[in-house]
Amino acid sequence: MFVVDTNILIYAANRNCLEHKCCREFLERWRVQNSVWYTTWGIIYEFLRVTTHPRVFQHPWSIEKAWAFVQALLDAPNLTVLSETDRHHKTAKEIFALNQLVTGNLVFDAHTAILMKEHGVQVIYTHDMDFHRFPFLKVVDPLTA
Repeated sequence: MFVVDTNILIYAANRNCLEHKCCREFLERWRVQNSVWYTTWGIIYEFLRVTTHPRVFQHPWSIEKAWAFVQALLDAPNLTVLSETDRHHKTAKEIFALNQLVTGNLVFDAHTAILMKEHGVQVIYTHDMDFHRFPFLKVVDPLTA
């Protein structure tokens, strides 16, 4: 069980980046595997934001193209989108108490980490080293694995 982070999805989608081949191969394997894997709605919306943004994505996609990519992910039989549970506020409070350096842009990563803790998922595939700030997570960078 693991979560796939936004940057891995973006690399898998962006044929113009050096990381594309590696991340695309990982993504294709995950889409057909038998074990469950996860993402979050926040990660999906961040993917949509980046891939359609002309100042962020070199060749921005239309929202239709970006959503088609997302839909292909959502159609994978063993992908589940994590959502908040009734324990979310308690888990958030716990994480923020342990890591008082969560501020600014790190709040978004904290939301992902909180969802993972709520659902008992400990592994995240990401190229974002900020996730190392959450000691209950195992961070796997597929670009260096």
